[in-house]
Amino acid sequence: MTDYLTLKNRRIVLAVTGSIAAVDTVRLAHALRRRGAEVQAVMSRAACGIIHPDALTYATGRPAITSITGLVEHVTFCGEGGSADLLLIAPATANSLCKIASGIDDTPVTTFATTAIGRGMPVVVAPAMHVSMFHHPGVARCLETLHSWGIAVAGPKIEEDKAKIADIDEIVLTCERELFGKPLGGLHILITSGPCREPVDDVRTLTTRSSGLMGRALAMQAYRMGARVTVVHSDHFPIVENVNAESSGVMMDEVLRICSTDPVDLFVSAAAVSDFRPERYHGKIPSGAGTTIRLDPLPKIINEVVDRYHIPTIAFKVARDPVPPGKALIRDSIGLVVANDPSVMGETETRVTLLGRSGFSRELAGSKEEVAAEILSCAMEVFSLAGKYTRE
Repeated sequence: MTDYLTLKNRRIVLAVTGSIAAVDTVRLAHALRRRGAEVQAVMSRAACGIIHPDALTYATGRPAITSITGLVEHVTFCGEGGSADLLLIAPATANSLCKIASGIDDTPVTTFATTAIGRGMPVVVAPAMHVSMFHHPGVARCLETLHSWGIAVAGPKIEEDKAKIADIDEIVLTCERELFGKPLGGLHILITSGPCREPVDDVRTLTTRSSGLMGRALAMQAYRMGARVTVVHSDHFPIVENVNAESSGVMMDEVLRICSTDPVDLFVSAAAVSDFRPERYHGKIPSGAGTTIRLDPLPKIINEVVDRYHIPTIAFKVARDPVPPGKALIRDSIGLVVANDPSVMGETETRVTLLGRSGFSRELAGSKEEVAAEILSCAMEVFSLAGKYTRE
């Protein structure tokens, strides 16, 4: 399976400053290129003391820029009419962040930054420093200044007394979000994902083959498109709000709590929610012993959301012949149904039929990332979703 080329035909300047996290930039450059981006590295002198420019030349396929010359590289890439689409400063040290916030240009990185900010192009910074430096009030004010200018900040993650550079996936997602134009900006999307597990006894559960890959793909795509994303599931996805729920009962409680306390603009019911709860055996059913387990039907989370809150909803229907039962789901706030055969559960590639009102039907096939993008694009049309973008 090929990567979903979210950054195809995009040129990203990767500006590297003198943090030890610079050693991660080779992998970061590869990750951006796998998404289709063309990457140009720019390095401060301090960064060159940590990682050799040849390493980033190799990783990007372009000579790393280590000084500003008569070719005015900062203008060529990040000036008015420049060829770059986004400036990514990763890692960004406390020293460089504060210089950028003060308009000081004394390294290739800070000169690129001033040029990019003046042009108004998308800029992402990924701070990395000791935690005591990150907590310095001057650094905090400088980050607030950058934020007020519309600059996106990825991370950091606080571990081992360090404000470590964000994970590569998070940095890439932040770049994608800044380049996607935020069509869902300001909207809150609630997603249920993955399997539920209903306890049979003290060690066994009743569950499904759902992997949560589609829920993850939908959550990541919604984030790329600018939404605030909450996912109720038993997994953990990067950068979005994760709410833990192992069983259908907990998932029901959490979904209804969120809907009642935090306005939701779109509900995506992608979880393989349990239809039945087994009668609980107290203790462990003895190995080798025959037993009969009674299955009691469970209420449908999607029905509760639609009937109580009338939130625009995307439903999922899994069946051997999913289209007829999928069409039967369309009612009230359920304006879009994703129907698929159970054979694609747990697979990285999928085939689905999108169903909507007035006989709308569309066949989709490909990676779950590609299909998730099509589902959300279609949802924007079906529900007339318009981003209410406000600066984050």
